[in-house]
Amino acid sequence: MIPRYSRPEIADIWRPETRYRIWFEIEAHACDALAKIGAIPMDAAEAVWERGKPAVDNIDLARIEEIEREVKHDVIAFLTYLAEHVGPEARFIHQGMTSSDVLDTGLSVQLSRATDILLADLDALLKVLERRAFEHKHTLCIGRSHGVHAEPTTFGLKLAVAYAEFARNRERLEAARREIATAALSGVVGTFATVDPRVEAHVAEKMGLSVEPISTQVIPRDRHAMYFATLGVIAGSIERLAIEVRHLERTEVGEAEEPFAAGQKGSSAMPHKRNPILSENLTGLARIVRSAVIPALENVALWHERDISHSSVERVIAPDATVTLDFALARLTGVMDGLVVHPDVMQRNLDRLGGLIYSQRVLLALTQAGLSRERAYSAVQRNAMAVWSDGGDFLERLKADPEVMGALDAAELAELFNPGAYTSHADTIFKRVFGRC
Repeated sequence: MIPRYSRPEIADIWRPETRYRIWFEIEAHACDALAKIGAIPMDAAEAVWERGKPAVDNIDLARIEEIEREVKHDVIAFLTYLAEHVGPEARFIHQGMTSSDVLDTGLSVQLSRATDILLADLDALLKVLERRAFEHKHTLCIGRSHGVHAEPTTFGLKLAVAYAEFARNRERLEAARREIATAALSGVVGTFATVDPRVEAHVAEKMGLSVEPISTQVIPRDRHAMYFATLGVIAGSIERLAIEVRHLERTEVGEAEEPFAAGQKGSSAMPHKRNPILSENLTGLARIVRSAVIPALENVALWHERDISHSSVERVIAPDATVTLDFALARLTGVMDGLVVHPDVMQRNLDRLGGLIYSQRVLLALTQAGLSRERAYSAVQRNAMAVWSDGGDFLERLKADPEVMGALDAAELAELFNPGAYTSHADTIFKRVFGRC
């Protein structure tokens, strides 16, 4: 991913230096296990650590690239480089293993570490959403369906919806981490014919992974498909909230807006502009993350026990999707933390249709007063459409309607326009979402 949309901690996971250190640890721990079961000399395993670790800690990337240009194989290039520093004992490195044992287990480590960062990102976002939700628990605003005014809600409830969504996403990501955090050192076509299963178990424990129950030289790619699909769902949730901010910031709405720093400029041509560039950026970044989902699904169908059609795909989507999602989650957290909310504009928009947003309450009251639903609907709609077309006050029009006033008195009718009805169950909803109200 390009530096503009990368944060150092997660980007570091995908640097070649980090990848080679992980590969070395896999190989060195495998040597320890082989020595423990008597398959190689113990001093050989010790030599791998003593001479190999400094060579990897101060790795010469140019030398590995030079070797790879000749051998056309990245794992062999790395092993050759390692052998140059370990010496004769290097013949015991990679005993009975195949390249996929290193590549797939290494990728599992990288994805697990990246996921730990993403989980922390979600925790930070959830904390902000919870704080802002309680801040605006009773801040009335209009709810919209099809983009059109529907009935009142509260801005806190909007944020509670987002909180609940990202809480579900966190649970999904935890499951995806468990799904992806497996090690496979089972040798060619996964039979353990040349490497003892105890080696796999030892490496898995040391690398913080679980043992892959059955592999076919590669870790089954349905695991990776599920993982990237989960990242795609999280990206969809990011975009949903970003689009909400973008809509609320439209000039004609103006209910909330992204933070706009002192000295910030919104347009090179129009000095008055305050554009929702962060939220628009999040929409774009979400597309990048979701673009990894289809290739990950297509990687599931490998030929027989193994091919490498998945390899080039994962070398692109694994860093790009995780690094981009990390950046997007951090950016969304900043947007929601600094979001400027305008309750006065929200109230003005609530009043914009002259009370039409209370039409359902009038409809229900008329049916409870004895009118058929068809008659009640017709009475409410004819007055509502008159206000919609000609303006005016919905309550006053209803008061002038003999059919309506024949069923309800003026006090009953006026009470139906009390917005308190739409906040009366806010505590119940908050208790469900946050466990407190």
